[in-house]
Amino acid sequence: MKSSVTLPVPPSTSSAATPNVSIAVIYHSSYGHTKRVAEAVVTGARQQLPESQAKAIDIHNVDWDFVDGADLLVFGSAVYMGSAPAAFKTFMDETSKRWYHREWEGKWAAGFANSGGLSGDKLAVLQQICIFAMQHGMNWIGMPLMPTGHGEEDLNRLSSFLGLMTQSMNAPPEETPPKGDIDTAIWFGDHLAKTIIKHQPN
Repeated sequence: MKSSVTLPVPPSTSSAATPNVSIAVIYHSSYGHTKRVAEAVVTGARQQLPESQAKAIDIHNVDWDFVDGADLLVFGSAVYMGSAPAAFKTFMDETSKRWYHREWEGKWAAGFANSGGLSGDKLAVLQQICIFAMQHGMNWIGMPLMPTGHGEEDLNRLSSFLGLMTQSMNAPPEETPPKGDIDTAIWFGDHLAKTIIKHQPN
């Protein structure tokens, strides 16, 4: 039985003030599939935030000023040989001085993983990302969405709750991951934005 889930839509214009929070979606993508997921997460976040306050950031071209100032850091990676690829681990290691000085302590964090297999050991990468965030003293936000089914158009079809999981076939990123995974990424981005808005200081 499919549960009823509504995809996010932009809020109607009102007198409400723009939330003073920002989200950096930091990703590694060799072939464009994980990049497409990152951009979908940003699309979801921008249902609640202005474009300038939610950005996708490639680990090879990091805007450190934006990242260090963001309230929420979302880390996304493909799965290589059962773990995050070396390039993503290099990015993690580059934050060691920030770890030492506790510069990210208290920020929000979330993660996503993409692989070719339905399992593909994505959980191992999500756990790796989560531990990395915990090392920094961050506050983890998971994926509370119940699966609507297991077809390619279903939301959270891979039944992941630690973070977002997506699966891509050996095809161009314009074709895969499938619609359900991209819609789930949009839902996740919207959820993340709503969560940090709800908990922003008065």
